[in-house]
Amino acid sequence: MADPRGFLTTRERELPARRPVPVRIKDWREVYEEQELGQLQRQAGRCMDCGIPFCHNGCPLGNLIPEWNDLAWRGDWPDAIERLHATNNFPEFTGRLCPAPCETACVLGISEPAVTIKQVELTTIEQAFARDGVEPQPPARLTNKTVAVVGSGPAGLAAAQQLTRAGHTVAVYERADKPGGLLRYGIPEFKMEKSVLDRRLEQMTAEGTRFRCNRSIGDDITGTQLRARYDAVVLAVGSTVPRDLPVPGRELDGIVQAMDYLPDANRVALGQEVEDQILATDKDVVIIGGGDTGADCLGTAIRQGARSITQLEIMPRPGEERVDGQPWPTYPMLFRVASAHEEGGDRVYATSTKEVLGDKDGKVKALRLVEVKMGDKGFEEVEGSEREIPAQLVLLAMGFLGPAPEGLVEQLGVETDERSNIVRDDSYMTSVPGVFVAGDAGRGQSLIVWAIAEGRSAAKGVDAFLTGSSNLPYPIRPTERPLTA
Repeated sequence: MADPRGFLTTRERELPARRPVPVRIKDWREVYEEQELGQLQRQAGRCMDCGIPFCHNGCPLGNLIPEWNDLAWRGDWPDAIERLHATNNFPEFTGRLCPAPCETACVLGISEPAVTIKQVELTTIEQAFARDGVEPQPPARLTNKTVAVVGSGPAGLAAAQQLTRAGHTVAVYERADKPGGLLRYGIPEFKMEKSVLDRRLEQMTAEGTRFRCNRSIGDDITGTQLRARYDAVVLAVGSTVPRDLPVPGRELDGIVQAMDYLPDANRVALGQEVEDQILATDKDVVIIGGGDTGADCLGTAIRQGARSITQLEIMPRPGEERVDGQPWPTYPMLFRVASAHEEGGDRVYATSTKEVLGDKDGKVKALRLVEVKMGDKGFEEVEGSEREIPAQLVLLAMGFLGPAPEGLVEQLGVETDERSNIVRDDSYMTSVPGVFVAGDAGRGQSLIVWAIAEGRSAAKGVDAFLTGSSNLPYPIRPTERPLTA
């Protein structure tokens, strides 16, 4: 364990400071300043000898959290990263992007502020990169088996790295011009700079993973052709069908899905030229959806110079304390303030859009809203609460419904469930032998930490299918759900 009295002598939970709002909204760099190493180690020392580390259950990857907290507290960074990499291929991603369900399951969190697990994780991997402690791990021998991974998001990358290290020849197909999936073009630069992604891709390339970009599987290469070319296929295509807004006026110009808005903003932030970019500059922007994607749109619109921004959420405002139905160690619905929320905009809860209003040119000019409350039959409108707000750009960030059913899914003939997710068994194999699925395409829209865990688990299933057995770790099975789910 770490400092036996650390949780008593260091009572406060300390995180790195965010850069001042007036400074950070003028650039696309990450918002956090570097934390003093001694302060971070004191925070790691707050980890208790709690007997049963519920943080393990809170983490889908089963991260060995008390072990690397102890090693970080001692300053033993080489051993700390070894224990961290034992369960997580990409702690630099989760350390920036994961909502840290491990922390809501922390035993210390029952009566005191939880250990800053996520920040210890991030510092451990950054120390490893700074000390040249992240080296390629090419396989000792090749199996002469080939695997195609479709999609280069966190699930696809995790599966590809595990399978490459097992000795298989792995090609990762990505329809965009560079690998990374949503990590590259969905996550804004201010949440994770893409140099963080690129350095990990360099390691994977050195290990032998091959990346094939600008390839749309299902169009450029059919599912049938892919299946004939490779011994196994892993579908890590994500959940890509967005929820829409079925109200009058939806057809007006200026109503845009979040994932049609964020990727081009990311490209421009990285210095690329984009024709006909959708911009929030000098516009009244309304974001429909109160989740992480909505917050990403908020921070992006602020940096583009929006005149005003309103973020709408149909659910009521969460409280700041756990409710009785969400006891420790479950992941509670709390009022959380992302960095983008500090920067501006209004958050409006318990509100639904009734109609989109347009001008004579067919462009959106306003939204007609109504307050709602939960009734016996779902949401009910509050009488007399209708109002209009100006809007020249409406961003839809209401989540996703599953992978696109046409194209690759249809060509491969894999079975889907009632939610349009791809069905898989305990080895992550679909209804088609040799075709596996990992991440949001099979699980439904979820967290990055679940995507990595599923990529690792699917890799074990593929390895066993190709060779008869596997020594790769098996974090989770599709039917397993932790206390934080």
